[in-house]
Amino acid sequence: MSDQVTKAQTFKALHVPGNPVILFNVWDAGTAKAVGASGAKALATGSWSVAAAHGFEDGEHMPFDLALANLERITAATDLPVTIDLESGYGSNPEEAGASVARAVQAGAIGCNLEDSARETGPLRPISEQAARLKGARNAADRLGVPAFLNARTDVFLAAPADAHEGLVAEALERGRAYADAGADGFFVPGLVNERLIARIVESSPLPVNVMFNAAMPPAARLAELGVARISHGPGPYRAMMKALESAAREALL
Repeated sequence: MSDQVTKAQTFKALHVPGNPVILFNVWDAGTAKAVGASGAKALATGSWSVAAAHGFEDGEHMPFDLALANLERITAATDLPVTIDLESGYGSNPEEAGASVARAVQAGAIGCNLEDSARETGPLRPISEQAARLKGARNAADRLGVPAFLNARTDVFLAAPADAHEGLVAEALERGRAYADAGADGFFVPGLVNERLIARIVESSPLPVNVMFNAAMPPAARLAELGVARISHGPGPYRAMMKALESAAREALL
């Protein structure tokens, strides 16, 4: 456990605005080893990629026991800190979400993503409800003595077209402040790609800001200049690998 505490502390220290930690997301032990060999400072799973690699759709359709077994194989395959994408927490209330976080920490994770989408109904959870879930997660990790990095993800921008994003910045920041008060360590805003809006979020967020990279975004160097503290690649690596695999298979079969 002392090694896990050290890894958790190391991982938190990597979140430096202006010098972001880059997470090229993995989905199994093999990809963890490959990305680790690249010089990565930490590893992160992506729920979409993990689910797809096991034959499931994203959205907590993959059994949680299987997700944890996969996590255990990843953490056993690397000495790097590993954070897991727990989607919306695999639980209908704060206690169940906290229990999921505790099980992930016991499986070797030093952090997790928790999103504010409601898997049961689809729309965003009320701010107070999501804050309670994050507080439950914080308490669960603290009881284990591991300072797990809770990355509070808001799906405010994912749920809206890009031309509506400017009008959603205030809501996103309101969520970020509430999540910080609940014990979150980072603020994840996937779907936001506009440089000016990213800068506004970074400037006003009480937490280090995490973005999800895609081709429509500024390059990593520019995101660093904007003050981003974490850049995730989400399902991009999995999609690129599957495309390359299919292409190689087609060539082999000709």
